[in-house]
Amino acid sequence: MDTYLLWEGKAPGADTEVPTIDAYIPAEKKSRAAFVIFAGGAYAGRAPYEGGGYAEFLNEFGISAFVVNYRVSPATFPDPLLDARRGVRFVRANAEKFGIDPQKIAVIGSSAGGHLAAFVSTYRAPIDGEGVDAIDNENFLPNMQVLCYPVISSDEAVAHSYSYKKLLGDRYDDRAAYSPELLVAADTPPAFIWHTAGDQAVNVENSYRYATALKRSGVPCEMHIFPYGVHGLGVAKGDPHVAQWIGLLKNYLKLYGYLPSEA
Repeated sequence: MDTYLLWEGKAPGADTEVPTIDAYIPAEKKSRAAFVIFAGGAYAGRAPYEGGGYAEFLNEFGISAFVVNYRVSPATFPDPLLDARRGVRFVRANAEKFGIDPQKIAVIGSSAGGHLAAFVSTYRAPIDGEGVDAIDNENFLPNMQVLCYPVISSDEAVAHSYSYKKLLGDRYDDRAAYSPELLVAADTPPAFIWHTAGDQAVNVENSYRYATALKRSGVPCEMHIFPYGVHGLGVAKGDPHVAQWIGLLKNYLKLYGYLPSEA
């Protein structure tokens, strides 16, 4: 694993921590696709098992993976999104170096990281701090989104309000403007989503609402809802039923040509 600065010199935005990206390149590459990973942590931290842990199973698939160490609280919007966009752009700009197809870059995120993955897939407005160098000329929109028990809705009836408050700070009252299911468009990338109905932290309705928004815009979506399971399972090593999502994702990647059929 090699770590790179997302920006040479000071990053635009809040000077709370230095955003970096960790590159995990498989010893035996079976695909020119790549994943950009956003770990969860309610925009207050980043869970390593949803970052490097995901990179490891993707490397086992033979796929390159990049973990974005995006800024979290006390940093607020737009800094996490700025870092997420930069992560996708960094991988595209260095596609030749890493042996990657720049048109097969997926994002994957869990919990609040799932919000960030959906956010970078749907939020189109320019944000302060962009356009500083040639990397920013790359398209930030991924080609696929994979969302694991994601925070999505800003509706307090189902929302994980803590994540929204950490992300938005004094913008919280305008939270609907940052709610991915309200930002879906026809060219939003296709999605793979999984969640557990038993999630007591992030209501499973977040995933249902996002899938419905994708359907209404004609965006392909595959979703799996497992009947039991707590929040934050990651690869779900202790829950073999939920752990099926890894194999289901592998099949999905074959369907879209991100992995060869024999992988």
